[in-house]
Order: sequence, then structure tokens, then C-alpha cells
Amino acid sequence: MRWATSFRASRLDQITLLPCGGVLRGASASQLAPLRLPGFRLLFLSILGSSVGTLLAAIALAIDVKDRTNSGLWVGAVLVVEFLPAIFVGLALGPLLDRLERRSLMIASDLVRVAVFCALPFATSAGEIVGLALVAGLANGFFRPAVYAGIPNLVGEEQLGNANALLQTVENISWAAGPVLGGLLTAAAGPDAAYWINAVSFLVSAILITRIPARLLQSSTALSRGHWTDIKDGVHTVFRANALLAVLIGWGIASLGVGSVSVSEVFMAKNTLHAGDVGYGLLYGGIGAGLVLGSFWSSTVVARLGTARAYGASLAVMAIGFGAGAVSPTIWVAAACCVVGGIGNGCAVVCNALLVQRGARDEMRGRALTFVMSITFTLTGLATVLGGAFIGSAGARWVWGAGAIAFALAAVVGYVLARDAARAEVATVGAAVN
Repeated sequence: MRWATSFRASRLDQITLLPCGGVLRGASASQLAPLRLPGFRLLFLSILGSSVGTLLAAIALAIDVKDRTNSGLWVGAVLVVEFLPAIFVGLALGPLLDRLERRSLMIASDLVRVAVFCALPFATSAGEIVGLALVAGLANGFFRPAVYAGIPNLVGEEQLGNANALLQTVENISWAAGPVLGGLLTAAAGPDAAYWINAVSFLVSAILITRIPARLLQSSTALSRGHWTDIKDGVHTVFRANALLAVLIGWGIASLGVGSVSVSEVFMAKNTLHAGDVGYGLLYGGIGAGLVLGSFWSSTVVARLGTARAYGASLAVMAIGFGAGAVSPTIWVAAACCVVGGIGNGCAVVCNALLVQRGARDEMRGRALTFVMSITFTLTGLATVLGGAFIGSAGARWVWGAGAIAFALAAVVGYVLARDAARAEVATVGAAVN
């Protein structure tokens, strides 16, 4: 399962679901509308190429280290450095996303990753591989928040939901297909091929981003009041806005469920349902398919329900899907439940993005976003460790069930806080009109 940030609440006219598929065509045209904007189209292509390359290389890194060391600790180290730098960026370096020009920061992140993946084929030890992966993870920790902090400046308010949905969809497609393609490529040509392809993808990404005018990604660079004061300002921004608290607390609770389900997934497939590696692939693929569907249709759901109800409903769908998965009698039922849970997950992460983007001013958005991401990543890691510790004694079903309970609690908390944020926004607009 995946993370992301969020915020939105517009309405569309009532429509009728017709068997002829007219609604699907109309919805698709609306959802693809941001691609008509040259700046967003360049960013979309950049994310498309670099996401596929990143996931190709992620599998290659794990296989490379495993083949060199046959050590679970070294493989674990490679996996940890994928997200650990993002926590560090959020807690210590977030203000740089507001003080520096976002486009330059994104280009620099891409070029650093080009250098890393050009160097990886010449690494001679597992330690060098992990060290280079750590540098790439640090660059990732800057690039992704800069993208989502800049989107509200790149597209109009009415297209913000569709823009987030498109980027999340392409990332989720890459997440679902990348590991399979990476495994096949590494088996056929070795990990170096994946490293070189990823280096090229980041170079192309950097070239595409240079063509986006800097003013379209950032209204202005924030003035600094001192680095640690800037960090404190970002934290205060999060705790003073219900929209941001909805993500910090609501998705924070959900992150405990994400960690629990993720760590127990392979045990559920192989030990509980006795479905072997194929069964694990079915569960993994089911979540991936759900993520793609949920993220693509999320903007339509948000437009019809509003952000608060869409957010609460998405988290509730996760609770229902993975809760039913916990008591599934067969791997096929569990896989179907994973699709349902993945749909909720895909929609929820777009809501996360919308809530943060609309809940923080542009000059505070980068540091607020990275702070929320760092906390939720930390909670996911904590739940992964604790869930893994309890699998042996409690069993995978109970750990999955605990994750579903976390999603249900998150649905209530997330909905209430997002609803209060929407009410406060309406009250502010009403006061301004009067």
C-alpha cells in the first residue's frame, strides 16, 4: 500500500449512470483535462518515466544485494533507505522546499539520481550499493514533496483533484507493474541494465522539468526566519489547520493499518491460506489493481461527495476490504478483498494530497507536507515492526484484522477533522462576503 497527501470539495451536476458508457466517456474527458496544460503535461511525463525507472531499479537493488550477500539484513537495509531519508527531510530539511526554487530543487534531485544510478553498476560491495541507495533516497525525499507542493500553482483550482488523481494513477500503475518488469529485466540482463535505464529516466525527467516555467510551480520563495524557526512554523501550520490534522492524525492511524497489513501479507498467503508464492502475487496484484482504480476515479468521487465524505468513505472501504480479507476462506476471496481495500487506499491518498495542498499556504506547503509525510512514514515503519513481532504468536489473520480496525478508526477521525475543515472554510468565505 502507498502514501500520498491531499484536499478538495467541489460539486458536479447530477448524472445518470447509463449502460451506453456515456458517463464513463464524460468522466474520463474531465479527468484527463489537466493534460491539456503544457506545464502539467511535462510534469506528468516526467513522473511517468521516472516512476517506472525507479521501481525497475528498486527490484534490481534488492536482487543485487541479495545475490552478493545472501543476507536478510543487507536486503532490509536497502529497503529501509528507500523511505528513511524522507523522514529525515520532513523533520529537519522541510523548509528548503519553500525557501528554494522548487523547479531547481526537482532538477537537482533528478541529476543526483542520474549520478547515483550511473555509479551503481561500478559498485563493488553491498555497502557501496546501500550508500548510493541512501543518496538516491534523500533525493527522492525532496523530489516528491516538491511535486505535490507545486501542483496547486500548476493547475487551476477546478482541476486540482483531477491533476492529483492522474499523478497518483501513473505512480500506482508503475508500482503495480514495475516490480514484475524489474524482476524480468534483472533475470534477463542483470541489475546493471535496470540501473542504466533508471539513470536515463531521471535525465529525461530533468530535461522535461527544465521546460516548465519556475513561476508555475511556486508563487514565490519563502523568506527565512532561521532554519529551526522555519521548521517550527511548519509544525504550527499543521497543528492549526483541521485539514492538515485530518491527514496527520487520520492517515497516521491508517498508517498503523498499512504497516500491519503489509508485513502480514506474505504470511497470510503462504502460511494461513496455503497458496504459496502465487497466492502472494495475487494479493499483491489485487492491491495494485485496486490502487490504480481508486486513484483514477478519486476525483469523480471527491467531486460528488466532497472531500470529507470521500476521505471517510475511502478509509471505510479500506477497513471493509482488508477486514473481510482477514477472515477470507480462500486466496481468491482474499485477493478480491485486496482489490476493494486497494480502491479505498487509492482514493484516500488523493484526498490526502488535496487536504494538504488546500490546507497550507504556498509558502508553508512544502514543510507542512514533508512533516506530515515523515510522521506517517514513521508510524508505518513502527507498525511493520510490531506487526511482524506479533505474527508468530497471534497469526496473520489477527494482524490483518488489527489493521482493519485501524482503518475503521481512521475513517471516523479523518472524516470529522476534514468535515470541520470544510465548515471552517465555508464560514471564512461567508464572513468575507458579508
